[in-house]
Amino acid sequence: MARTADHSDLLSICWADRGMHRHWLLNEGQRLLDHYAKARVPSGFATLGHDGNMVDDTAKSLITARMVHCYALATLMGVPGAATRCDHGIDALLDGPLRDQVNGGWFSDASATLDNPSRKNAYLHAFVALAGASATIADRPRGTELMEAAITIIDQHFWLEDEQSMLPSFAADWSDPEAYRGANCNMHTTEACLALADATGETRWLDRALSLAKRFGHNIPKTYDGRLPEHFDSGWNLLPDYDVNEPSDDLRPWGLTPGHFAEWAGLLLKVESACTARDYEVPDWLLPDAITLFDSATDRGWAPDGKPGMVYTIGWEDEISIANRPYWVQAEMANTALMLSRRTGDPRFEHYYRLAWDYIASTLIDLEHGGWRHEVDADGNLSTVVYPTREDLYHDFQATVTPLIPLSASVAGGLRTQLLATTT
Repeated sequence: MARTADHSDLLSICWADRGMHRHWLLNEGQRLLDHYAKARVPSGFATLGHDGNMVDDTAKSLITARMVHCYALATLMGVPGAATRCDHGIDALLDGPLRDQVNGGWFSDASATLDNPSRKNAYLHAFVALAGASATIADRPRGTELMEAAITIIDQHFWLEDEQSMLPSFAADWSDPEAYRGANCNMHTTEACLALADATGETRWLDRALSLAKRFGHNIPKTYDGRLPEHFDSGWNLLPDYDVNEPSDDLRPWGLTPGHFAEWAGLLLKVESACTARDYEVPDWLLPDAITLFDSATDRGWAPDGKPGMVYTIGWEDEISIANRPYWVQAEMANTALMLSRRTGDPRFEHYYRLAWDYIASTLIDLEHGGWRHEVDADGNLSTVVYPTREDLYHDFQATVTPLIPLSASVAGGLRTQLLATTT
């Protein structure tokens, strides 16, 4: 007599291993790719509003770089039209007004000029490097050109070898270096370094990712009880009151950002995967610290007011600062929960993976206007306190791809590995 699976057996089968869930993720990813194609303008990609229409047709460097990265991933997945959109963004970053053809690097948007320049910031340039690396892995014609251009700028200006971190910003002519050190630009630099390691095969990028992971994923959280403060002066002294009057800033808010705890936890797992793949000695703190950071994110950030969703920021006593629920926070929670579930087999991480996607599906996905609502309040109503527009599909699209690939150093590298495995 055949054994009938009981309820607990069914719950033990991860969503990411179920055909219908994977089909759902592919469909949602395609919907996002189609929606954000509307943001294409001659000089790159611009900004969409909450109604799904363009609100500002000025090309933005950050949006364009993220679009190149995502459409490079879609190219690896075999999505028709993705390569054309990827190449359009690459051309815009290399040849158009987004690039400073005199001083090098990239302006914030196409409206900047030498007479009215924007500062050059590490956060943006990390994404240009990520775009170049992903496009190189996807074998786009000018992907390596973009990647090498970004590497040159990072090596010449942003990377501080003695500190093993990024200097956050300069004036347009590379004068006036900012007397600040922050976690956010270094978080995305870690992601970029892992992709550059996959694209180039050069171990220096993994060395940099390891150094960044040790500082921000191990040393700092160990000092602050599993919390990850983000703002420091140039001597790495904590700035607890940084942006105290700007608690809703979209890149450097006051206080602590639980979503970044989760995002760094995921990066530690990616660094571990990269070390294993390259026969590096794997630091014994990577996995336990990833678990600690994720637990800190969910314990402090998920539903602290009794309502579902992870809040944007908390204060130094773990009190809620900004209760609104941004889209990227939930996406990164889902990504890291999935990776921890696969890495450990612990069902509690599968629980959080499902919790995050249930919240995303019920509250954030906008079937009327397209895309995801970028921010909602505690009751699930659209809010614009932190994110007044919908800029790109970077976080949400990656969340639809991560469960489809093996745990890997970079998303593009994981897609390449999976593709090669199916053709051998």
